[in-house]
Amino acid sequence: MIRTILMTGLFAMLGLFALGLVFKIFGGLLGVAFWLVGMAIKVAVVGAVAYLAIRVVSPGTARRLRDRWSETRVSTY
Repeated sequence: MIRTILMTGLFAMLGLFALGLVFKIFGGLLGVAFWLVGMAIKVAVVGAVAYLAIRVVSPGTARRLRDRWSETRVSTY
C-alpha cells in the first residue's frame, strides 16, 4: 500500500516536471511566433505607406511596380 502511494506521488511529480518543461518551451516558441507576426505587420504597413506615396507622386512608377510584382512568371527551366 505504501509502495502504491509513493509510486503515485513519484509519477505525479515527474508529470508536473514534464508539464512545466513543455510549457516553458511552448511559451518561448509562442513568443517568437508573436514577435515574427508583429514584425511582418510592421513591414507590411511600411510597404503599403511607401507604395501609397509612390502612387500619389508617380502613378507610372506605381503601375510598373504593380505589373512587375503581379505578373505570372513562366519558368524557362
